[in-house]
Amino acid sequence: MSDDPLAWETLDREVAYACPGFDVITETVRLPDGVETDFDYLSEPPSVAVLAFTPDENVVLVEEWRQAVERTNVGIPAGGVEPSDEDIPAAARRELAEETGYEAETVEPLLTVEPANGFADSVRHVFVARGCRPTAEQRLDADESIDVRATPYPDLREAVVAGDVRDGRTALAVSYYELVGDDS
Repeated sequence: MSDDPLAWETLDREVAYACPGFDVITETVRLPDGVETDFDYLSEPPSVAVLAFTPDENVVLVEEWRQAVERTNVGIPAGGVEPSDEDIPAAARRELAEETGYEAETVEPLLTVEPANGFADSVRHVFVARGCRPTAEQRLDADESIDVRATPYPDLREAVVAGDVRDGRTALAVSYYELVGDDS
């Protein structure tokens, strides 16, 4: 048990629902005040997102249908870390190439976040890639249909500020990039 006075003690854990991509976990926990209750959360592997710049400072974006919100989403390339990935930066390079056909000269970490830690154990690693060039064909998953475009970075920044880009990964990456720039 943790020394943290706010920590919950996990008494039991089970997978309530499993599907490709995530599980729903049910835990029986004891709260700091001694009360026992159930807690459900979404469990998924770590993921990566890539703010990818071409040599002329355009940003590589993907347009993809998102069934949950029933519209096309514009955002930065992103995807899950796979067991075959050597490390997290390798996962970022792989996802960039698979989704867009672009490969990067450099990939550097920008930030790591827990985007929904009140109900999920998700961890997202965001990277900045530079020198990205189209060098290969997309290698999409069976459930992906993605169009790729390169957009001037100022246009993407303006679209995020205006609320036209609603993808959380993209809004976060652009916002943080604006805060730290090349000092990431």
